[in-house]
Amino acid sequence: MRVDRASRRIAASPERIYRALTDREAVQSWLPPDGAHGVIGAFDPRPGGPFRMTLVFDTPGDTGRRKSSENTDVVDGEFLRLIPDAVVEQRLTFQSDDPAFAGAMVMTWTLRPLDDATEVDVAAEGVPPGIRPEDHQQGMASSLEHLAQYVGG
Repeated sequence: MRVDRASRRIAASPERIYRALTDREAVQSWLPPDGAHGVIGAFDPRPGGPFRMTLVFDTPGDTGRRKSSENTDVVDGEFLRLIPDAVVEQRLTFQSDDPAFAGAMVMTWTLRPLDDATEVDVAAEGVPPGIRPEDHQQGMASSLEHLAQYVGG
């Protein structure tokens, strides 16, 4: 099973970052990677609570289409585990007719307090083979950068 990882030290408290991971408007603001904006349709941050986001890209994908349409990726999921100020875990599935994007991916955001900051680690387990590792790394790094900007770190 493929696992993609990214990490960033952010100059903000675990509490502030956890709030940004569990607030609908915050996630809609910072999660989309560069070149996209997000629209959240469902968001209930509790174990079993639904999550649905549409990423709308400024330009079509390399092959002329994204996972869900020419310029969108739609992801459905649910929150699996939330530990205040420490962990947010979700199961996510892309809406796609392409079997290369089938299957559920588990995203785990882990917050580790440092003296004057927080280490934010994100792990994506079970990444569909249609997602190129270099694209996923770039997208996760972009989201972490946006998170840092959002929380002022």
